[in-house]
Amino acid sequence: MKAVRLHAYHQQPTIDEVAEPAVTGPMDVVVRVGGAGVCRTDLHIILGQWDEAMSPTLPYTIGHENAGWVHEVGSAVTNVAVGDTVILHPTPTCGLCRACRAGQDMHCVASTFPGLDGTDGGMAEYLLTSARACIKLDPSTQPKDVAALADAGITAYHAVRKAVPLLHPGTTAVVIGAGGLGHIGVQCLAALTATNIVVVDRNPDALKLAEALGANQTVVADGRHVDTVTELTDGAGADVVFDFVAEEGAESDGWAMTRPGGSYYVIGYGGELHVPTLDVISTERNVVGNIVGTYNELAELMVLAQAGKVTLHTKTYPLDAAQEALHDLDAGEVRGRAILVP
Repeated sequence: MKAVRLHAYHQQPTIDEVAEPAVTGPMDVVVRVGGAGVCRTDLHIILGQWDEAMSPTLPYTIGHENAGWVHEVGSAVTNVAVGDTVILHPTPTCGLCRACRAGQDMHCVASTFPGLDGTDGGMAEYLLTSARACIKLDPSTQPKDVAALADAGITAYHAVRKAVPLLHPGTTAVVIGAGGLGHIGVQCLAALTATNIVVVDRNPDALKLAEALGANQTVVADGRHVDTVTELTDGAGADVVFDFVAEEGAESDGWAMTRPGGSYYVIGYGGELHVPTLDVISTERNVVGNIVGTYNELAELMVLAQAGKVTLHTKTYPLDAAQEALHDLDAGEVRGRAILVP
């Protein structure tokens, strides 16, 4: 089969011919990939930014946002069958550790992260995963239409869902970055809260999309955007800021936009947040980290998606055009999400 393989950092992955995966364990599931999301994390992987955290052995197949059809199942699999349409939680988990028992799937001590940790991911024709990662979908669902919800979607939903108790009517939430994750975050905020949604982005097209998806106000990131957000909130700042960028200065802006007693939710990454500890204690602002989400949250997100309350805006590419998709994402030429379709 064809697969998008990373052989060395700072070099583009290549399309290789590799053996198809096969079931070897009782809970294994092989999925025929119908859509694989192209994420900014894939760009970070290529640059070696995950090497220290994951220490993957190269080469391996990238791609951690996947949906498709069940192709083969292990002897103990009962929740899905061959032919079922599924979306895959990005981290197959053990189900036995304390984190799993508490429903904190993303902190499982024995999880794998296909496409990130050296385990082969889904930018391929077939992917080996586990029964615990599979969420069965309506057969009419097209995997290419929902694949990016497996990571971008669940990550945005996870952050918004945690903040729901803080976002009662009369509050303001700021979304920094209305791209692949941010445009999902805007929809989740509109679906789950009655907060006033303000979106900040430097791209006018991204702001137009945000308006269409539920943003109440939009702000161009033009160097005055922190002041503009302050003005829109009567000088106080936002109750919650969701930073889907968190690099190139956005992390400083996000902190500055957060009101005293408010919370700055960090979802994007790549930058560094430098905050005097006096500012933290004197204003009682919170910094909240967010990574992926739980199996249940992905299942909840799919309910919203199948009800039409959260939709992905996508640009599709054939698997052979993976390098083009990565280039377009890096160049800011993708509105919403790029999806590889084998």
